[in-house]
Amino acid sequence: MASHRKPRTSILASPGSSRAAVGLTTAAMASATLLSQSAQAAPDEPRQSIEEVQKKVDDLYRQAESSTQEYNQAKERTDAQRSRTDRLVDDVAKRTERLNESRRKLGGLAAAQYREGGMAPTATLMLSEQPQDYFDQNHLMDRMTQRQQRAVSDFQEEQEKASEQRGRATRSLESLTDSQDRLRASKRTVQRKLAEARDLLSDLTAEEKARLAAIERRKQAEAQRKAEELAREQAEKQRREEAQQDDATGGSTGTGQDSDSGTASAKAAQALAFAKAQIGKPYVWGASGPNSFDCSGLTQAAWKSAGVSLPRTTWDQVKVGTRVATEDLKPGDLVFFYDDISHVGIYAGNGQMVHAPKPGANVRTEAITYMPIYGSVRPS
Repeated sequence: MASHRKPRTSILASPGSSRAAVGLTTAAMASATLLSQSAQAAPDEPRQSIEEVQKKVDDLYRQAESSTQEYNQAKERTDAQRSRTDRLVDDVAKRTERLNESRRKLGGLAAAQYREGGMAPTATLMLSEQPQDYFDQNHLMDRMTQRQQRAVSDFQEEQEKASEQRGRATRSLESLTDSQDRLRASKRTVQRKLAEARDLLSDLTAEEKARLAAIERRKQAEAQRKAEELAREQAEKQRREEAQQDDATGGSTGTGQDSDSGTASAKAAQALAFAKAQIGKPYVWGASGPNSFDCSGLTQAAWKSAGVSLPRTTWDQVKVGTRVATEDLKPGDLVFFYDDISHVGIYAGNGQMVHAPKPGANVRTEAITYMPIYGSVRPS
């Protein structure tokens, strides 16, 4: 007789466990789906294109140069204010010594009068809070000897001058402190902008750096093409002007230069020669030689070598001399760039300039069309 045993049901096959397994599977799939969706919803920040990086780096360098001009300006003012303050402090010390000498003379007169008996008028004068009131009330000056009157007069004069100089010195010290604060603020701004540029460049891969270098080469090539075109236009204009001058002078072979223009040309040549001699030296913001330069430090040093004193900043250098059009540029002229006049180079002819470009680069020759030109000046 056949046994009718119930078949053993595996726990995996039980209805309850089946539902549990299905639930776990569904939950796992849901979790995986959520994680996938979450990853898609919050991806990593997209990398900037090389063109965007280059623009940001160029902007940061330009902002740093503008802040460098602020630093140079603040440093120039700080140095000048420090010199004025030092002179005032020295003068206060001298005035104080003269005041003490006048006081000693009055003290000697007072002691002599006291030895003769009674409260000396001179001593009473020295103890009075308002010496002039004492004079007015007691008519002491009428009773004093000429020597005493001179001693009192000298004392009062030195006292007033010493007080005035102490006030000037105090105000000068306060102004010096303000200048130093501006100097430190400008320095921090420059350092921050340069650090941001370095961080952007350091994040690039080797391939991206190569692509960035290729973009830079194309930019320089385009600038060179424009510079050569400018040079041709300048040469053509010069030929026309020389032809007109020959017609006006009847073909005279004279140079047409007076002594003043000859001297100016010689100074410009000297300034340019100095600038060329600095090629290869590093750009360092705030530097004006002899081992490193920023842009305005180079132009200032170049023209100083020719005996012409230029201000320290691009903002002030652009105000010195005669403004000239780009097509009328001559070697030695200063060419300024960007709307904020934050960069300057010295024209070398043929559409080229010598300049201190930016951090990480050396003084070099480059096309003036590499950057947007603000204007040009011929120092005098």
